[in-house]
Amino acid sequence: MVQLVAFLGNYGREYENTRHNTAWLFLKSLPFFSRFSWSSKYKSEFCCVDYDQMVSWMVESSVIERRADGSLPVPADAPEKLYFIQPQTYMNLSGEAIGEAARFFKIPASDVLVVHDEIELPLGTVSLKWSGGLGGHNGLRSTKAVLGTADFWRLRLGVGKPSNGQIADYVLGNFTPDEKICLSQIFPQTAALFAKILTFKDPQRLIPEWGKKKLLP
Repeated sequence: MVQLVAFLGNYGREYENTRHNTAWLFLKSLPFFSRFSWSSKYKSEFCCVDYDQMVSWMVESSVIERRADGSLPVPADAPEKLYFIQPQTYMNLSGEAIGEAARFFKIPASDVLVVHDEIELPLGTVSLKWSGGLGGHNGLRSTKAVLGTADFWRLRLGVGKPSNGQIADYVLGNFTPDEKICLSQIFPQTAALFAKILTFKDPQRLIPEWGKKKLLP
């Protein structure tokens, strides 16, 4: 099961609304985000939440539902804690923060979820992926280098490719007003997927539906 979630981005006010910070924008859109308590640890903004508490927040915010018997959807052998980080190393060195937290809490790479922007997917498309290629994403490259494997989970948030110009300029550019509207429409559906990833003992079951899903008409 996923125990450590890393939301990739670049810190600094000038990067707040850029495409490379899509994961941070998604994090802040979560209806229970205000309940997180952050501190500076592991080269990141770090948050630790009791697993049952996290599931309770997700139920209260209607992101997921209780079981038919009224109990929380907590799977057997669920971890006691969930750990969330926003690396403060800049994108290209994201793996340093992920590796530091994973080593400290003895979390295997297979229990790590990296949430990131993805230029290989159009805006409005979301993908859950296990292992595989890195798509030229420097944050993923750094993560693989530090963890020593590509065998970790990815929640990929499509931002599309530029029709011309440099990729670096594109991902470090701000979203347009229309693109921001698109994000506001897909983030609630992505939150539902995020909740399932955290509450499914084997997220692999989600891939047939969520391996690549367009959330807008």
